[in-house]
Order: sequence, then C-alpha cells, then structure tokens
Amino acid sequence: MIMERLDKYLSSRTSYSRKDIKELAKKGKITVSGTIVKDTSVHIKDGDAVAVDGKTVEADRYIYIMLHKPKGVVSASQSPGDVTVIDLLPDSMRRDGLFPAGRLDKDTTGFVLITDDGDFAHRILSPKNHVTKTYEVTLRDDAKECYKKAFEDGIDLSDGTHCLSAKIEFGADPRKVTVYLREGRYHQVKRMFATLGNHVEELHRTAIGGLTLDPDLKESEARFLTKPEIQSIESLSE
Repeated sequence: MIMERLDKYLSSRTSYSRKDIKELAKKGKITVSGTIVKDTSVHIKDGDAVAVDGKTVEADRYIYIMLHKPKGVVSASQSPGDVTVIDLLPDSMRRDGLFPAGRLDKDTTGFVLITDDGDFAHRILSPKNHVTKTYEVTLRDDAKECYKKAFEDGIDLSDGTHCLSAKIEFGADPRKVTVYLREGRYHQVKRMFATLGNHVEELHRTAIGGLTLDPDLKESEARFLTKPEIQSIESLSE
C-alpha cells in the first residue's frame, strides 16, 4: 500500500504550489474521499479520491522511484538469500509489480530507477533510443589517452561482443573517469576496461538520461519522482 503526503500528492499532479494547496485547504476546498481535509500534511493511501474545488485529481497509473543503491544489494525484484533494491523500499512506497529498470552489479552503487511501467522501462533501456547512463569510475591504473578513441569506436569484449560507441571523460585524478553509455550489457563497464588492460575498483551511476541522482538521498534511501523529472530522463539522448 502506497501512502503519500497530501500536499506532495497535489503539487506533483497539479499546477498548485504547496503554499497554494495550504490556502485551498484552509478554505475547505480540498477533500479526500468526500471529507474536507484542512491539514495537508496528512497521508493518503491507494484508493483515496482526492478533489480540489470539486474536481477530482487523478492518481498516477504508474509510479517511478529513485533509489540510491548501496553495495551488496541486488538489482532485482526477488533474489532468495539476497537483499534486493525492492527490499530497501519502505512499505509506504511499495506496490505489486515494481521492478528495477536496468541493473547495477551487486558491488556497484548509485541511481536505480524502480517502476511498474514496462513500456517506459523499455524505452530508456533500449540502445536505439540513446538514453545515456552516466557512471563515475575509479580505476586501478591511470586512464590512457587512447581510451577515448577506443570508447568512441566501440570496444570489442573478450567474448566477441561489440559495444556501441560510448564517451569517456578524464578528471583531475588520472584514475577517475566519467563514462557515458547508451546500453547496459552484463558487467559492461568493467569488461570494457578489462579489455583495455585496466581494472574497475569502484563504479557509481550518477544519472539516467537528463536526471541526476539526488544528492540529498543517502545510500538505501528512495523517493518518488515528479512528472518533470520523469520527462527529463528521456530528454538527454545522443
């Protein structure tokens, strides 16, 4: 059962600001399942009918959640014997059918998108849609200038798999790089650097498309995405 603060529910689904919503509530203009509610901090649950000035505010058909994944957690809906990204969600955010849209390795940290919208997940994961995933990478050895061309040309993995053209940027620390991919093969970033004779020591996903991991989210924490944030995921493509 999903529970959400009334003011947050309305501000994410209408053009009203939270200040506007408080004023409307004071005037008795907001109802939940037919009952006037003046305290906008109350939590509503699935099935509650919310209306502003007599007009129903429709609930979302699907939900979208940003999770800051820590190490040791599996990117799956279920995995016997393991802690999954779904297990990290508080009861107030859970509903049937939730799954991670794309996987991070067990020892990889960062942005995991959790949803029950299969079509949306397919769009952002399909390489043909060019939705970029951004990773901060710490390498065992210093990055070499030749990596840039190798990534741009598309690296051939040890099993013969050809990776799509990708982008790499160097930072001030020669062992730290930023990688931009538009596909997500098994252990892809690690395998790409292994092909180049290097080893990934730390891997952290910072963004999906145009949406960056919320810096206020601590590891294991999650929050719902707003509609503009959902749209921004698909707004940045190569």
